[in-house]
Amino acid sequence: MGQLRVEKVQEFIKQEISKIILTELKDPRVGFVTVTHVEVSGDLHTAKVYLSLMGNDEQKVATWQGLQSAIGYLRSEIGKRIRLRITPELSLHIDDSLDYSTRIQELLTKLKQEEGSR
Repeated sequence: MGQLRVEKVQEFIKQEISKIILTELKDPRVGFVTVTHVEVSGDLHTAKVYLSLMGNDEQKVATWQGLQSAIGYLRSEIGKRIRLRITPELSLHIDDSLDYSTRIQELLTKLKQEEGSR
């Protein structure tokens, strides 16, 4: 399988899952979600979908539960929209790099404020 093909499939899945979550999922538990990236295996059998969840801890848990219960729907919709012999098995993963970078930024801001008050 060519690397270019894998990259195209990754980008397609990322765009389609974003659209499905935004416009088609009717689960009230699902809040604001961003699909940050998708990793598809070289044989196109599996796809890891990385998501950034927004909101407080309670909202994030509810969103995560809603997304987990919709994984079959997400896969079937991808299967209808993609032209492959097989539809990759989807697995959802939380991408907390945004939370991490926000925390680092807060710490840096706090450090600057402390230095400025000396």
